[in-house]
Amino acid sequence: MNTSFHQKVKYVIKKIPRGKVATYGQIAAFAGNHRAARQVAWVLHSSSRKDKLPWHRVVNSEGRISLRPNYGYETQKELLKKEGIKFDENDRIDFKNYLWDPWMMLQ
Repeated sequence: MNTSFHQKVKYVIKKIPRGKVATYGQIAAFAGNHRAARQVAWVLHSSSRKDKLPWHRVVNSEGRISLRPNYGYETQKELLKKEGIKFDENDRIDFKNYLWDPWMMLQ
């Protein structure tokens, strides 16, 4: 079966464990296209609700929430905090503690 990039992205996002985050770029690379981080954002935008994706666990490569204030930022931050994820004084997530590695699924 030839699984589409879109399906692979959704599969990876569903695997992000509670209390961990992954970046758009990580997900894109694992799904087969390391240059498709924006496509990952599009998949999240178009499929999160209907496919019940844990969208809030996806952040940018700086460890920050990409959504703007009043456009989902506060909701995403609150959901992450409820899972035990802490933010520093610059609203960044410490990847040493919270970054999930999708490549671990292959071991």
